[in-house]
Amino acid sequence: MKGPLLGRLAWPIASLVALGLLWELAALLADYAGRGRTLPGPGDVLATTVREAKSGALQTHVMATLGRVAVSFPIAMLIGSAIGIALGRIKSADRFFDSWLIFFLNLPALVIIILCYVWLGLTETAAIMAVAINKIPNVAVTVREGARSLSRDLAEMASVYNFGFWRTLRHVTLPQLAPFLMAAARGGLAIVWKIVLVVELLGRSNGVGYQLNVGFQLFDVALILAYAISFIVVVQAIEFGILQPLEARINRWRR
Repeated sequence: MKGPLLGRLAWPIASLVALGLLWELAALLADYAGRGRTLPGPGDVLATTVREAKSGALQTHVMATLGRVAVSFPIAMLIGSAIGIALGRIKSADRFFDSWLIFFLNLPALVIIILCYVWLGLTETAAIMAVAINKIPNVAVTVREGARSLSRDLAEMASVYNFGFWRTLRHVTLPQLAPFLMAAARGGLAIVWKIVLVVELLGRSNGVGYQLNVGFQLFDVALILAYAISFIVVVQAIEFGILQPLEARINRWRR
């Protein structure tokens, strides 16, 4: 067991080490050119991360951002999935609302964020709504493709055996949609937290996005990279610790 595990980890570790060495080399060249402040090395960024963690600021701001992701992400997944299933199963609704989806898919995230703040004020509700609205169309489009490919034979079987709506949804529809839901979730998580950072930068007084703005104002690249990398680590932990095991469990029924 240890052998295959080490084999899977060897390439990612080697890749990260190579990236770190390349980063350090670029930082040395920037320092030699007199522009070391614009590209601090890994050691400087690590020192800044440790300093922020010791002060408690890192944990406070990361948790604030994570909290917004934890609220807006399920809202976007729930509403987007419901819309996607409905559009995938009802052709007339799909034809009517398809242009709406295209419109919202192409509406810039920044516009939605600004409008939510203008209409609702610089509040937490506006921030959550801005993030959710930006993600809902992406989820709907992905799930709609899955709903279009649902097996009619299985649906007819559920009807013959009188499964009812909820049993059909749980035992017939959702298992077939699982790959599409997981694709929407994994892609959505990467998009949502980036949108959250913009929301925080524009209108919140805490969070990773707020700290990135502070780093920009101070021209402190080490602070910017420290917070960015810290939250990337958190998101990767969610991916490997929650989403991938959940995907493996959901797909156990497939042969």
